Amino acid sequence: MNTQKPLIACVAYRVTLRINDQLGIALSAAYTQAVINAGGIPLMIPLGLDPNAWVQIFDTVDGIMLPGGGDVSPASYDRPVETKLRGMDVDRDMFEIWLIHAAIAQKKPLLGICRGHQVINVALGGTLWQDVPSELPSDVHHDTQGIPARSHISHTATVEPDSRLGRSLQERVVNVNSIHHQAIRELGEGLVVTAVSPDNLIEGIELPDHPFAVGVQWHPEWLVQNDPIHRRLFASFVQAAAQ
Repeated sequence: MNTQKPLIACVAYRVTLRINDQLGIALSAAYTQAVINAGGIPLMIPLGLDPNAWVQIFDTVDGIMLPGGGDVSPASYDRPVETKLRGMDVDRDMFEIWLIHAAIAQKKPLLGICRGHQVINVALGGTLWQDVPSELPSDVHHDTQGIPARSHISHTATVEPDSRLGRSLQERVVNVNSIHHQAIRELGEGLVVTAVSPDNLIEGIELPDHPFAVGVQWHPEWLVQNDPIHRRLFASFVQAAAQ
């Protein structure tokens, strides 16, 4: 019996440290702890590696997790900058898009969260709303950056039950947090929508012909402590990686 835990590559992001404004590499512990609790071993992967290292890492791990973070560059989906963007990192865009294509080609489990969900769409030819509050005004609050508690519930998401996301969450309607100002606009090739917000913003996507290629717009890693529904998503992802 194989008792080894699956290795999950978790892409880190660049941050400015408070000490002398130095550049650092970071990843919220909420992501790694969610993977650990689900039975996986998270490996934080820094940016700045060469493509040969990308291949070596990909061949070593059992699953890929793409976390939230700064905005995806509009250059990645052939659009001009139409609004004020924040935290763009072209190196990260290129690395994550490569990982997505590799995971799809080799049927390796893939989970995209917030920005990661958006990058999956971009990698498959989709586009993004660059600023939801100004481009799609709504009574639903999607960008709650100013609220201290990352676990704050902003709205619900209605989930397609006959989908990997639906089978993972085991609920038709789930409460979600919302910390984003970009969102999926035109859907990428082969993707299907698996969850929407009350104002019909795309909250979940997946590739139906892939063992596990799922994206969610919310941040389940901040909800797992108090909500078993979101723990099931990480459990399903890690279980797919174990197989």
